[in-house]
Amino acid sequence: MKVKIVNKSHHPLPEYATPLSAGMDIRANLSEPVVLKPLERKLIPTGLYLSLPEGYEAQMRPRSGLALKHGISLLNTPGTIDADYRGEIGIILVNLSAEAFTVNDGERICQMVITTHSHVQWEQVEILDETERGAGGFGHTGKK
Repeated sequence: MKVKIVNKSHHPLPEYATPLSAGMDIRANLSEPVVLKPLERKLIPTGLYLSLPEGYEAQMRPRSGLALKHGISLLNTPGTIDADYRGEIGIILVNLSAEAFTVNDGERICQMVITTHSHVQWEQVEILDETERGAGGFGHTGKK
């Protein structure tokens, strides 16, 4: 699938790290380093602009290495880039650790997965069909 992209950063286009990778690494596009204090969040620019086909979205997801090693995640994960959005992609990073973290220009800050989605038409009913689970919620199955 071809996707139109404008790259106003000075970094290469996003790419898959391995042939079977689902996500592409997205890099910070910064004029100077950004420090995230503990529990602080900031919008990090990427310099990337997309034109996705109808029926597709780009999901922005945390990088597992940043999460495990430094407690850095995305605040709204997954972040959704809609097919009709044409602005710069910004990434809301949050520092969930007890130490300050510095985001440097060109650093891989998240991964992007492009996927399909559906629009639904609601069918309002008075009762839903029965299932084995029923209305059981969090932890309803207990320990096995």
